[in-house]
Amino acid sequence: MFKRSITELDVVNEFADLTPAFYTELAPQPLTDPWLVHANADVAALLGLAPEAFDQPAFLKIMSGAQPLPRGRTLAAAYSGHQFGVWAGQLGDGRAHLLGEVVGPSGNWEIQLKGSGLTPYSRMGDGRAVLRSSIREYLAGEAMAGLGIPTTRALAIVASDDPVYRETVETAAIVARVSPTFVRFGSFQHWARSPENLRRLFDYVVDTFYPECRRGPAGQADTPSKAVCRFLREVTHRTARLMADWQTVGFCHGVMNTDNMSILGLTLDYGPYGFMDAFQADHICNHTDTGGRYAWNAQPSVGHWNLYRLASSLLGLDADPDDMQAVLQEYEGVFLDKYRRNLRDKLGLSSWKEGDDQLADDWWRLLHLDRADFTLSFRRLAFALQDSDAFIARFRDADAASAWLERYRDRVARDDRPEQERIARMLAVNPLYVLRNHLAELAIRRAKQRDASEIARLLTVLRDPCTERPGYEAYAAEPPEWAAGIEVSCSS
Repeated sequence: MFKRSITELDVVNEFADLTPAFYTELAPQPLTDPWLVHANADVAALLGLAPEAFDQPAFLKIMSGAQPLPRGRTLAAAYSGHQFGVWAGQLGDGRAHLLGEVVGPSGNWEIQLKGSGLTPYSRMGDGRAVLRSSIREYLAGEAMAGLGIPTTRALAIVASDDPVYRETVETAAIVARVSPTFVRFGSFQHWARSPENLRRLFDYVVDTFYPECRRGPAGQADTPSKAVCRFLREVTHRTARLMADWQTVGFCHGVMNTDNMSILGLTLDYGPYGFMDAFQADHICNHTDTGGRYAWNAQPSVGHWNLYRLASSLLGLDADPDDMQAVLQEYEGVFLDKYRRNLRDKLGLSSWKEGDDQLADDWWRLLHLDRADFTLSFRRLAFALQDSDAFIARFRDADAASAWLERYRDRVARDDRPEQERIARMLAVNPLYVLRNHLAELAIRRAKQRDASEIARLLTVLRDPCTERPGYEAYAAEPPEWAAGIEVSCSS
């Protein structure tokens, strides 16, 4: 049953029930004269909220931080973490407020305001977010959900004429993020030297999200420490699969710090992210990342490194180090299995055979040397065997493209699969539309003029990115020349 008002939602506060050591309860700092930029009917449905609620005054007040979520306990959470490989100590929600946890029709969802003002964890920050980054996060969650990749999402964006000072003066905004939990690797790192609170956090996360980890194999002796290893295994496997998903859609996160790694294996904290246009294996999407720590080809190894940091914090639960090491060694195999299954489908193969790893590596090499468009190259590959001349003509090195295509033709022939079935499968998994930086930029420019029409049009294609739509040709085109000047960084 859909609630017609946000004040009628069923709200609980399981994270707030831990102890005050995990957070600080405080009210947000509301925006001045806010306006609703956009609200997400799909996410509202997850909460059991009717779209008519968007027009009610209470919705804008709650989303802008002026009014608490009824029956919720507003708080900012504490956590720590490694940032760019360096231990940063205590971090926490420096510009975010958790409003409460909504009991939805098919699960519970926390609502968190991002950009809602100073907290005790703000450090040198101002507690604010800007409209630019808020729209990018809002769109990114829907883009990833449309691609079937685990992600946080967002319910709404509100904005205000309040100035926010970054490289330039920008428009203030708050994005209401939604996730089953915002607990992250850094939440466990924060309590690594406090066994009592570490155990309390572990019990909360496992009992709420990983109850299967409480049960050992039938007929085998079990201990509490084995539950820790089962938990680590689940997080390791989810993270490995997430990294494979990122790699095979050309997604770069940009800031894979341990405090930005979800304990549920979700894509969390969209900042200077990017979907690659021209493919480069060492592509860096974050202008701040001068050393390339979080380049596209580094993401799988960084995910593994971050899991080691999580495992280190779990030693305080008396887990066996050798058992945990064995669990962490499963990461590569899980990653490769998901990576190969993704590429199998994207390349239109019915199974992964010997020699396919080399075929895939050479495909990446071909795209890299040509700086070919990541998304469209996979999409065009579906028809490459029918019109090889057109496919080859798109590459500067025609000989290399022709040689690879002949190997691909031979490989496809070994599948003995109907041609139209292969093409249909490839078109069903290779998106035509992704959230390119220039498309987000156009939506941001319109939104600054209080025109959300471009956000709505983008959501139309991002939610169903593999289906071609008449009238949306510009959204499937390679980026214009001016897009090369777009830079994203950690500044917002």
